[in-house]
Amino acid sequence: QVRLVESGGGSVQAGGSLTLSCDSSGTNACVAWFRQPPRKEREWVATISPNGIATRVTDGVKGRFTIATDSAKSTVYLRMNSLKPEDTGMYYCATELGVYWPACLRLKDSDYNYWGQGTQVTVSS
Repeated sequence: QVRLVESGGGSVQAGGSLTLSCDSSGTNACVAWFRQPPRKEREWVATISPNGIATRVTDGVKGRFTIATDSAKSTVYLRMNSLKPEDTGMYYCATELGVYWPACLRLKDSDYNYWGQGTQVTVSS
């Protein structure tokens, strides 16, 4: 059974940092982070391959956000630096069984069947 649990969200001032965690079980596929800003649609943020070697982040967070995994490959982190108010939103991790790198880069949020409950990030100016 696939289970994803996010944690690490909170409220920070612009320029601050947060590290989100996604504890995963029951999957050995890619894991992605998405976010949903207030009153906007959910958007993709980053994806990591099952072995943690290959990563990709969306252009809007390049140089500020990093996706990584621990040695056991059971926790996926989203390290967020230089946070901006526009980074505010609910952050979710997601996975889809049987889809591996690089095919998982082509997945849209509607293609993912397994999601965590989300963790809120609020960045104030």
